[in-house]
Amino acid sequence: MCLPASRLYNRRRRVVYKNLTAQTIHYFARPQAGVLREPLPIAAAWKGNQMAQRDDWREALTESDVEELDAALESAKGSGKAMGELSREDFPLPTLTHKIDRWRREIATGRGFQVLSGVPVTRWSEHEAETFFWCFGLHFGIPGAQNPQGDLLGHVIDTGESPDLVRHYRTRININFHCDAADVVGLLCLQKARRGGQSRIVSSISVYNELLHRQPEAVGRFYRPFVMDTKGEGGVRYLPVRPCRYDGECLRTFYHTDYFRSAVSFRGESMLSLEDRVLLDLYNEIAGSPKLYLDMDLQPGDIQLLSNHTVLHARTDYEDFPEPERKRHLLRLWISLPARAPLVTRLRTQRSRLGVAASAVGFKVGHAIRRATG
Repeated sequence: MCLPASRLYNRRRRVVYKNLTAQTIHYFARPQAGVLREPLPIAAAWKGNQMAQRDDWREALTESDVEELDAALESAKGSGKAMGELSREDFPLPTLTHKIDRWRREIATGRGFQVLSGVPVTRWSEHEAETFFWCFGLHFGIPGAQNPQGDLLGHVIDTGESPDLVRHYRTRININFHCDAADVVGLLCLQKARRGGQSRIVSSISVYNELLHRQPEAVGRFYRPFVMDTKGEGGVRYLPVRPCRYDGECLRTFYHTDYFRSAVSFRGESMLSLEDRVLLDLYNEIAGSPKLYLDMDLQPGDIQLLSNHTVLHARTDYEDFPEPERKRHLLRLWISLPARAPLVTRLRTQRSRLGVAASAVGFKVGHAIRRATG
């Protein structure tokens, strides 16, 4: 489904979802006050080896929760609306709403991740699972499109295409640590792989704190732009991205080592200097420390929710079952969260938003000219 406006409203003029441009600008409009030079001791600065000894980040749905989901699903189906036209009122969750509020707070201001289990996907059709997950996103925040074609739900499945030509979630290769361009990414597991395919997450706050400890002079580089390969999506070959933004309280990080490394100029030359390549190697080394990362083997019916500001995620390579219907398959949601902040933070955010929008437009026009002139 294509999204012609920056936001699509239902008949009550409530925002239903954002298009890719609006969501990307919202995500990258991160307020900046200065470079963080001291470790940040907050809940989001967790370590994987400690989290592996706890289970408070995982919550199982109760029998009454599942009954409420079944009733809401019947309500949504009875509305006769297409998925993109559904509202929260079409999928009523009178009791679960309170739990969703708690999970949202955990993502936004707590450890930055949450895992839920017990969604009855094994007895739902794929379309019913899609409807549920989309409506879950409506309750959680404002879902958004995940590509220029306006796809509202991503299907994380191996399509057999070359990793050199498509985004890596459509392949079964190892995916290195990265973030997605939305406040929150959610995954709903429908089928797991025959072997491998573990989700691996790490706190970007803890990675930054360790980088400060090892090479304090190096952190400033992450506040200046890296060039990111877009794989041609959105009409541009690459865009400049500042990985870190610090507003005096919150450190927000966008990181994508594969796409920082694969960006090339129109002449086919790498746009990453040797010094930057070494720095990314160090960052990856820290993120890949068994002490810091946490592995998850998601099962059918599990939901994983991550903050793309404080958590990096990766995936191990995998092998599928030979039967097509048993291929590893997850649904993916990108969600924006409404922000409430002091005036000074809102002003910094608006300044950042204008800069991001101007940069995106400039690069799109420039790349169009380069293609037209050869």
